[in-house]
Amino acid sequence: MDVLSEVLKAVKLDGAIFYNAEFSAPWCSRSPASSVVAPYLSRDSRHVIMYHLLTEGRGYAYVEGDDAGDIVIFPHGDSHFLGNGSPVKPVDNELELQRIMSHGLKPARSGGGGELTKFICGYMICDPQLSQMFLGGLPNVFTVNIRNDAAGQWLENSIRYSVGSASTSMPGGEAVLAKLSEVLFVETLRRYMALLPPEQKGWLAGARDPEVGKALALLHRKPAYPWTIAALAIEAGTSRSVLAERFRRYLSETPIAYLTRWRLQLGAQTLKSTSSSVAQIAAEVGYESEPAFNRAFKREFGLPPARYRTHAKSARTKVVSLGTPQNRHSTKRSAKRVTAS
Repeated sequence: MDVLSEVLKAVKLDGAIFYNAEFSAPWCSRSPASSVVAPYLSRDSRHVIMYHLLTEGRGYAYVEGDDAGDIVIFPHGDSHFLGNGSPVKPVDNELELQRIMSHGLKPARSGGGGELTKFICGYMICDPQLSQMFLGGLPNVFTVNIRNDAAGQWLENSIRYSVGSASTSMPGGEAVLAKLSEVLFVETLRRYMALLPPEQKGWLAGARDPEVGKALALLHRKPAYPWTIAALAIEAGTSRSVLAERFRRYLSETPIAYLTRWRLQLGAQTLKSTSSSVAQIAAEVGYESEPAFNRAFKREFGLPPARYRTHAKSARTKVVSLGTPQNRHSTKRSAKRVTAS
């Protein structure tokens, strides 16, 4: 069973590609934090994952580390710098968001006339709470090579072709790009998981472990089922003691504690997105009574379910002034190289 697929079903990724750039060295730009970009993409308060796919040339990102790769992902939406060549004053894209979003996928060209760097930028929108199950195990930024096998090359070529054809406005073009954006992100996650060292801890490392991964998939596939550690161990094909030990090793909690948190996250998401009664939601996520759900929910979120729903609706209806300056986030200026062969 594939636990990542089960989680992504609940998270409901919504992706798109929004920027097609050809910059010549020297150049540098500052991309704002995703909290600044989010109002342009969705009226709801949702988490935005930014990524840049380098299709030609080379460049750098002002982030920690020095790994090389051809796609750089910012899963937590941190503000960051991109560039190539000798230091120049960065173009602050926070001041250009309205123009960038209205430009579409027509090539945006800029720079000093030197070495050419081409890249495509996209984003993924997802529920900020549900996505933390897998995003919480990711660093602020990471790079992955996707063109080192036939599957990755096909994916990149498909994206490049679709972006290049966007100007023809063929029917279904936006839907194709959205799906390719989602596939690119999921494929990047899969490759990142595969490269984790054996001693790595966290959700992604646990999902890769045979016993823990199968148990996680079962919990996410049937969260309302009355699981016990014994029943879960039988289904996962291991003993209770082994499952409990490995679960704690990777996730620092028991399987039942994890299930409780996931049920409450699902309940919170349902409260925000539906008009179902609290009693209905409690039953859907595995609680036998509404009072028990209310008590557990308040412990987790600090508010009872009804008040939580009211606050969430109030936050959604607030008018966001597009282009209004937001708080800027600093980044550590240790450059990570990105290259495209």
